[in-house]
Amino acid sequence: MPDLVLYQPDIPGNTGTLMRLAACTTTTLHIIEPAGFRLDDTALKRAGMDYLELAGLARHIDWDAFENWRGRSGRRLVLMSTKTQTRLWDFAFRPDDLILLGRESSGAPDSVHEAADHRLTIPMARGARSLNVALAGAMALGEAIRQTAAA
Repeated sequence: MPDLVLYQPDIPGNTGTLMRLAACTTTTLHIIEPAGFRLDDTALKRAGMDYLELAGLARHIDWDAFENWRGRSGRRLVLMSTKTQTRLWDFAFRPDDLILLGRESSGAPDSVHEAADHRLTIPMARGARSLNVALAGAMALGEAIRQTAAA
């Protein structure tokens, strides 16, 4: 099953929402630190409510640690971004893809864009800047699961 990856998340509520999504879909949620809030057990428990125990959670101390892990695992990195024309539903997901979501405040830096194997966007109405990161993550993971459920 594809995994979700948060790049240095800023907002604990969004992280909690995605932890709940991960728990309910048996997906692993990877968090690339540093986060914009405390990631100790108390803060995670508050953000993830009672789903923390059910969620598969992997923490990476920084981008380099994540990339080292990803290199060993051989998994594709699929970045959700507003800076591409490739639409989410025009992409063929694989069961072991990693769906990366950037920071709520600033997205993903250029170095992360360059490291991604693919960059996808969710088309929006003219004038709309971006979706909430938790909503975008749910849409992307839902599409990935839809495509790979029979795989």
